[in-house]
Amino acid sequence: MAERNGSQPAEMIGLLERKCASETNTNGRMANLGVSQTELVAPRGDSGRKLPQYIAALAATLGALAAGTMLGWSSPVVFKITQPNNTDYNFDISETEGSWIGSVINLGAAAICFPIGLVMDAIGRKKTMLFLILPFTLGWLLITFGTSVGMLIGGRLITGIAGGAFCVTAPAYTSEIAQDSIRGTLGSYFQLMITVGILFAYAVGSYTSVFLFNILCTLIPIVFGIVFFFMPESPKFLVVKNRNDEAREALIKLRGTNYDVDYELDSLKLSAEEAQNNPVSFGSAITKKTSIKAIIICYALMIFQQLSGINAVIFNTSSIFAAAGATIPAAIATIIIGVIQVIATFVSSLVVDKLGRRILLLFSALVMCLCSTALGVFFFLQSTHGENSDIVQSLFWLPLLSLSLFIIAFSLGFGPIPWMMAGDLCNIDIKAFVASTAGTLNWLLSFTVTSTFLALNTAIGSGQVFWMFAGIMLIGFVFIFFVIPETKGKSLQEIQVMLGATPQDRNVEDKK
Repeated sequence: MAERNGSQPAEMIGLLERKCASETNTNGRMANLGVSQTELVAPRGDSGRKLPQYIAALAATLGALAAGTMLGWSSPVVFKITQPNNTDYNFDISETEGSWIGSVINLGAAAICFPIGLVMDAIGRKKTMLFLILPFTLGWLLITFGTSVGMLIGGRLITGIAGGAFCVTAPAYTSEIAQDSIRGTLGSYFQLMITVGILFAYAVGSYTSVFLFNILCTLIPIVFGIVFFFMPESPKFLVVKNRNDEAREALIKLRGTNYDVDYELDSLKLSAEEAQNNPVSFGSAITKKTSIKAIIICYALMIFQQLSGINAVIFNTSSIFAAAGATIPAAIATIIIGVIQVIATFVSSLVVDKLGRRILLLFSALVMCLCSTALGVFFFLQSTHGENSDIVQSLFWLPLLSLSLFIIAFSLGFGPIPWMMAGDLCNIDIKAFVASTAGTLNWLLSFTVTSTFLALNTAIGSGQVFWMFAGIMLIGFVFIFFVIPETKGKSLQEIQVMLGATPQDRNVEDKK
């Protein structure tokens, strides 16, 4: 929404609205176009300060940083604590127990995603995220001062619950505070901070004691709470709860004092009023054509993300570096991968609102398909002809190049974008449900892939596994090309029409 002259009397706005309504009723042309009265009298544009929105989004995604450290923790730590001479804990930990300590976070995250959607709709995005500091801190304390394997597993499960909850609440919050022109950039900050947290875990966890590393991880959610406490609540949530004065204050904080928030606030209020005046059951809302298409897209992207082969590539990092003839220690190799992820995800945040979501997803799927195919060829030749064969030695450069390009492509597209699509595509009445269930699906798939990859590798071979992932990415490319619309710079109402809503239905159904 653009600025308007602050001296313009409210009566003039009402007069224009009545005039537009009269003209619409007279000839029906505006009704056929699906243009609301608010849209007619509101000037187009995208003014307002952007810096407060960037600050609020970064503050919110400090929770994602905490989730990233949770994800990256197992890489440097589990190997250390499962060694026979482990001195970090006063009890022995077997490899099987270490595997459970590393992977149980996926189950915790999957379990919380659906209920957290209900919680954030009831008490708000901000309060929900601040509340998550408690389980995050408790989980890390159990991990830090654990006296048994059970306490470590319990601590990891609790941190998984908190981290999984952030994966739902943070993207929802950033999508609701952002203006259309920067919604994609702010949405990508979630994945960016996840990768920063993983890199932090790789770098710090590899070269400090487990106790010191755990203490530092415990401090991150506390720092998040201190910073995020001063951020505003989502204006959309406040309007839905009929807290319009607070919503106005939140918009002023997010857009700046020189931005006239009346048009945007009126639009949010109109949407809320229409939702109240035209109540639709959840069953009806979730079964609308636009809702079904949005759900299919969100779920499909989560499936393609986890079945893209990203875990297989990361698991094979050391062997890929070794195959390339590099004598880099495993810890350094993982740090290099972490740096590549952070840089590529940061680049994605800069271009996602310029190039668009669709083109980045298509590029990501195509490059990942080609890289998985190349890795499959290398590992197949290696298993068939042996590591020291001439043909394998002549391709020493292929796995390292494929690995780097794969990580870059994933970080540009399939890393950040699936998490922001629920915020882009879904009306507020189903957004929490879709985001939470998509998150549950993502974490369950992550657990499944992580726990079955080694067995699958043994059963059919590394090369065949990578070819399977390449085939999945090819299917993903076709799906993106034919099904997913471009949401760059589009309002929710415009996106609903792209999903199949009729213009006549737009004002009644799609602004809820």
